Amino acid sequence: MQDTALNVVVMAAGKGTRMKSALPKVLHKLAGRSLIQHVLDAAVPLAATRTIVITGHGAEQVEAASATNGAVFVRQMPQLGTGHAVQQAVPALPEETGTTLILNGDVPLVRTETLRALLAASAGERLALLTVTLVNPAGYGRIVRTGDQAGGHVRAIVEHKDASHAQLAIHEVYTGILAAPTAALKRWVMALQDNNAQREFYLTDIVAMAVAEGLAVTSAQAGSETEVLGVNSPHQLAELERRHQADIANALMDAGVRLADPARLDVRGSLVCGRDVEIDVNCVFEGTVTLADNVKVGANCVIRGASVGAGAVIHPFTHIEGAQVGPGALVGPFARLRPGAVLGEEVHIGNFVEVKNSTLAKGAKANHLAYLGDATVGERVNFGAGSITANYDGANKHRTVIGNDVHVGSNCVLVAPITLGDGATIGGGSTLSKDAPAGQLTVARAKQVNLPGWTRPRKLAR
Repeated sequence: MQDTALNVVVMAAGKGTRMKSALPKVLHKLAGRSLIQHVLDAAVPLAATRTIVITGHGAEQVEAASATNGAVFVRQMPQLGTGHAVQQAVPALPEETGTTLILNGDVPLVRTETLRALLAASAGERLALLTVTLVNPAGYGRIVRTGDQAGGHVRAIVEHKDASHAQLAIHEVYTGILAAPTAALKRWVMALQDNNAQREFYLTDIVAMAVAEGLAVTSAQAGSETEVLGVNSPHQLAELERRHQADIANALMDAGVRLADPARLDVRGSLVCGRDVEIDVNCVFEGTVTLADNVKVGANCVIRGASVGAGAVIHPFTHIEGAQVGPGALVGPFARLRPGAVLGEEVHIGNFVEVKNSTLAKGAKANHLAYLGDATVGERVNFGAGSITANYDGANKHRTVIGNDVHVGSNCVLVAPITLGDGATIGGGSTLSKDAPAGQLTVARAKQVNLPGWTRPRKLAR
């Protein structure tokens, strides 16, 4: 029976030479999160007693990026193999009972369900290896079993270069992830030797130790190759990104979302869609994004941390961040909604309009070349082309309040703080620094001057 004490050890000390980057390998991003963050997030539901991250190359950066998960850090200096890495974690594993789960910080897509199955296979009593069956197992360590290869206990992990002809025909391979009784694991790793050509301590050598002790070595199978693939190069990172995005796209389509091209979608967070949602090509969704029923998103949009109400249309090349779009709203093309933008029902935000920290009530419109910052806009307002709220005085932000049914003409400047009363009309080209009364026309323009006989300056002759 598995003890309740669970330790999770994440190996994250490698340099990642083939990444050819100053950034530690485990901090490179996949679907908007670092590789190691994916791994730590997969382990969170397991409710481990302790999470230990083994760092080395770029230790300070890795530890800073992982600190929010409440992990304990140990350092592997120098890096002398996987077994040597786990040796560094032994002092932080005081329990003599329970289970320790070993994960790799560069294997980002392992699923929590798979880890649960591996822990169940170990049950705090057995060494359990996570394996996967590959069509092409070249380069991987083969799982050699006793008796029937399909159902016997694991007897050894044989590296590809050391495998016999018969062993090369085995398609079940070791993924680098295992679970073991904590006490036994501590005993085994401290007994590892570096008597090999690389002079490194290999964690896989503990399989032979367990077999020699008569302890059962069992396994759990990963659901797919994708969830146990590691990242060692930009090519592998890009390939895994595409695999992951393909899985997301398939899940969305299974739920009824219409994707114009599943290969041209990037979800870097969580995308929740209602019924009859349509998404065109080259759209990027970051953070938590919610699209309600019948939402249509045009091509080349970037939506981050936002919600879009039922029936809204987001036209192409629109950027939305930290905003709420109401039902039936029309946004874009080439519009930008910044944090704090809240659009009510049937609001229209047109091309080259920017909205920041502003609320627009039902039916308000800003259709062309406008800026609304720190504004409260009433119902049915029409905000003209080229008009802006001048909300910043160089030190502080100020608010503009626009009542219901206000019409703001083109090329107006509203110098905040300012209030436009219900039904006010602002003549085009006006610059207002005082409140505009409700129901009246307000015009604030410089007097037009015509100069007879004036001529343009001419270039001097050379």
